[in-house]
Amino acid sequence: MSEDRVFPPALAEVARVEFEYGEAGEGVDFEPYAAFDSAEETTDWLCHWTGNHELSGDAFRVFGQDGSGGLAAVWCVRPGRPLTEQPVVFMGSEGERGVVAGDLSGFLWVLADGFGPMEAALYPERTARPNADLAELAARHATTPRRPAREIIAEAQAEFATFDEDMDALCR
Repeated sequence: MSEDRVFPPALAEVARVEFEYGEAGEGVDFEPYAAFDSAEETTDWLCHWTGNHELSGDAFRVFGQDGSGGLAAVWCVRPGRPLTEQPVVFMGSEGERGVVAGDLSGFLWVLADGFGPMEAALYPERTARPNADLAELAARHATTPRRPAREIIAEAQAEFATFDEDMDALCR
């Protein structure tokens, strides 16, 4: 397995967490995977998601989904940087999408504040619901200090402000 397909230990630990969505959807709609989807699965998904069957899924490492089939992925857009320094994005089953965090550390703190990938990308202004267990997980693995999810999300969305346009350009 190539080094850029090795599942980071932090995501392996996140995969053991059971996220509660709640009766009224007040929780986190996230089902983390125990490994990245294969390159073939990722390419197949991206081709169908965009309608462009000439694409490769090489820029994405899918590591979880929401209940409707929207996917959380590491977006390999920073050349030469390790997976842990790449942004995390959400791509919904109906074309919704957004940047979740600028790197894996930020993503861990977003989870600790009670936001899943879908909630962070689509509802960043929702009320934070800190989770002590996820905060402990983030403290063990993050290489950045804890910050509020809203701050992490806003910073990442500003840094990757063309994400929507970049994805639109892939669509047919």
